[in-house]
Amino acid sequence: MNRTIWVGAVAYDPKVVSIWEGMRRYFHEEAHLPVEVVLFLSYEAQVSALLTESGAPQIDIAWNTNLAYLQADVWSAQRCRPVAMRDSDVGWSTKIVAVSGGPVSRLDDVRNRTLALGSCDSGHAAILPVHFLESEKLIEGRDYHTLRFNSDVGKHGDTGASEVDVVRAVLDGRAEAGAIGSPFWNTLRAQRLVPEGALTEIWTSPPYNHCMFTARPDLDLELERRFAEALFGMSYDNPSHRTVLEAEGLRRWVAPQLDGYRALRDAATRQGFFERPRA
Repeated sequence: MNRTIWVGAVAYDPKVVSIWEGMRRYFHEEAHLPVEVVLFLSYEAQVSALLTESGAPQIDIAWNTNLAYLQADVWSAQRCRPVAMRDSDVGWSTKIVAVSGGPVSRLDDVRNRTLALGSCDSGHAAILPVHFLESEKLIEGRDYHTLRFNSDVGKHGDTGASEVDVVRAVLDGRAEAGAIGSPFWNTLRAQRLVPEGALTEIWTSPPYNHCMFTARPDLDLELERRFAEALFGMSYDNPSHRTVLEAEGLRRWVAPQLDGYRALRDAATRQGFFERPRA
């Protein structure tokens, strides 16, 4: 079967266009797989296109965040299928950071203080921090206050803009602590985006996983297999592949590791993220 495979991705940054131009070139010229790309402005629109049976646009595979993958899974009654993920999607965590030498040096110090959170639909900067703190007997609104930065809602925290706002709020004293994803924390330190030693990591969440290619329920299994095999055929040792892989933040594509989505599934259920939007 050689029909076109339509793949969806969310354009959270201008670089997404270049990434998918490179991916499409690889699929066509090396994998000999007819893949075309549809770019969306939100994950809600993308998941809708993945699940629609008669509307337009309709896509076969979506490059989803962890929340979008789980929403597709729940809203399709578990008929959507996970296809592949990045090696870098495995083992994310949320960091709670505070000003070094300030009043917050351990998690319990957040009690009766203000915690800055990122976009409300960001798994790593909002949904999971609230969920994990509940397990530590810290309840939002009862045991601590929140300062939320709902920038770029619909992109599930991909832009990183809300995490920048979180860090700024901690540094200027509007919040005593803030929740950010481990990749952003690593970038802050590696690129010295804040003065060295200005912030301290006071808590790290349990690990969880991030993005997932997700297939629509009725996608031909042979097409899905060929798409996955093409992904797994990309090599970091190949210079032309490496350019795309580095831009997308990985070294290799890996098979789905589903255990890393349990915490977000529980959190999203409790926080109402599986209530399907009205058409």
